Amino acid sequence: MAARTLFTLPIQPTGGITCTTPLPKVYLLTFNSPPDNRLRPSLIEALLLALDIIEYKHPKGVLITTSGIQKFYSNGLDYESAIKTPGFFPNSLYPLWRRVLTYPMPTISLLNGHAFAAGLMLALMHDYRFQNPHRGFLCLNELDFGAPLKAPMASIFRDKLPSPHTFRTLVLESKRFTALEALKDGIVDGLGGMDECLTFVDEMGLRKKGQSGVYGRLKEEMWRETVGFLDDYEEQERRLERLAVEQQRRAEEGRKNVAEWERRQGGKSKL
Repeated sequence: MAARTLFTLPIQPTGGITCTTPLPKVYLLTFNSPPDNRLRPSLIEALLLALDIIEYKHPKGVLITTSGIQKFYSNGLDYESAIKTPGFFPNSLYPLWRRVLTYPMPTISLLNGHAFAAGLMLALMHDYRFQNPHRGFLCLNELDFGAPLKAPMASIFRDKLPSPHTFRTLVLESKRFTALEALKDGIVDGLGGMDECLTFVDEMGLRKKGQSGVYGRLKEEMWRETVGFLDDYEEQERRLERLAVEQQRRAEEGRKNVAEWERRQGGKSKL
C-alpha cells in the first residue's frame, strides 16, 4: 500500500516536514532542513507543530522520524548561534526534547545518516532507534569543539544506555560509532531502513501501545531525571555558574600552591 501524505509544514528559510502513513496509524515525519538538519529554531518549531497535529488530529499509533537528507539525520546544533540566542535552550530545544521523550505513543528515530551531538541526543529522546547499516556515524563530539554537556544532555545517556563504558566512550573519546558498533553497545535497537523499521513495529505490536492513555505518563516517570533537568533550566544554569566560580577559585589556589612549592624548591637548591 502506497504511503499517504497527511500534511506538510515549511521550515524557514528553505526546507520542510512531510508526514506520511506507510501503514495505518504509523506516522512518518520526514524533515528536510538543508544542508544537514541543524536543530535551529525554525526546524524545532516545525517539529513541535507536527507533533501536535499528529497527537490532537489523528488516532494514536506510532511516530517515526527520519531525514530527507541522505547523508544526515541531524548534525546537531548551530552551536555558536545557539549559545548567543536568548532563551534557545529553555524555550526551543528543551521543549522539543521533552515532547519527544514523553510523547504519548511509541517513537522511533530512523537514522538514515550521521547523528552527531544534539542530533544524537534527539534520537535518544525516542523510545527506539534504527540505524542505516551502510551509512552514517553516531557521535558525541562536544570534546572536539570544546562544549560542556548540560545536565539533560548527559542524563539522557545515563537513562538510555545499558553501559557506563559506552557512555564514557561517547563522551570522553568522541568515538564515531558505526551501525554495527552502535547495535552491539545498545545505542540503537536495530539495523536497517524503513522496511525493517515497519517489520519491528508489527512484531512488537507498537500500534496498540498508546491506546490506554498512560504511555506518555509512564515515560515521564521512567525518565524522571532527564525530564526534571529539562523542566528546571534556570536551576541547572545556576549550578553551572557555581561550578565555574569554584573552578576559578580552585585554579587560583592551585597556582598559589605551585608557586609556593617552587619558592621552597628554590630555597633548597641554594643550601
